[in-house]
Amino acid sequence: MNAWLSQTQRDEFRHRGVTCLRGALESDEMTVLRAAFDWTLANPGRGASRVAPGMPGTLYGDLANSESFGAYRNVNTKTSLPSIIAELFSTPDVWYMYEQVFLKTGGDDAPARRTPWHQDESYLPVTGEDLAVAWISFGPLSAVESLEFVVGSHRGTLYDGSRFDPSDDTIPLYGTGELPRLPDIEANRADYDICSFSVDPGDIVFFHPAMLHGGAPALPSSSRSTLSLRYFGEDSTVALRPNDTAETLSRIRETTESMHPMQRAKLLGAGAPFRDDGFPQVAT
Repeated sequence: MNAWLSQTQRDEFRHRGVTCLRGALESDEMTVLRAAFDWTLANPGRGASRVAPGMPGTLYGDLANSESFGAYRNVNTKTSLPSIIAELFSTPDVWYMYEQVFLKTGGDDAPARRTPWHQDESYLPVTGEDLAVAWISFGPLSAVESLEFVVGSHRGTLYDGSRFDPSDDTIPLYGTGELPRLPDIEANRADYDICSFSVDPGDIVFFHPAMLHGGAPALPSSSRSTLSLRYFGEDSTVALRPNDTAETLSRIRETTESMHPMQRAKLLGAGAPFRDDGFPQVAT
């Protein structure tokens, strides 16, 4: 059996919340991943959006397309990702959750807007130790162009999500008071332990979705194409968020067939094992 990760890297993931695995993916595996990425660009889902239109450059993203599981099958059958995730979790059981793509391009003479600081888990109906995002770049990036993380923040406060409002990155997504408002990390960077990694194609950055993280801006006249893949393990449980009211859950019950498995999993109730037949089990 291959051993992709050192004990140091597994410990980094658990305690720091992020680690980088160099040269993990061969060129044929990157071809498989690029084909999935291109499928998403050609087949926009409900989550497709252009963030902060009218500002320099472009930032296009899409995520959790309920029609994407077939297009991403090869990602989990013809690459080593599921086996690496199982090693990262130190558990044989791994499920694939969803995809997210980003296409960011700098302006002619100004950088594109950075992706605001946020935590993925604030938007997701799941919590647990065995949760991971695999972040992959299709081109080389320096550390200043790459994704940034607040070290150890996956062990701290879960904040309200960002609305990604260009007037104020900390404007809350929910605003109910159940989750505290995001701090202004970018305006107070010296107060935080921030790390990032230079990456080349074939490298994978793994981080826990409760990590505070944000994407550096694309530099003028440059572009960045990145793919994030989210996985969960056997300890993951349902976590309802402020928008998961009785009314919204009732609507999900009426339209479960068209919903992404994440939406259907909410119906199991807070604290239940996070499961749905729509999630492919990719390692066992």
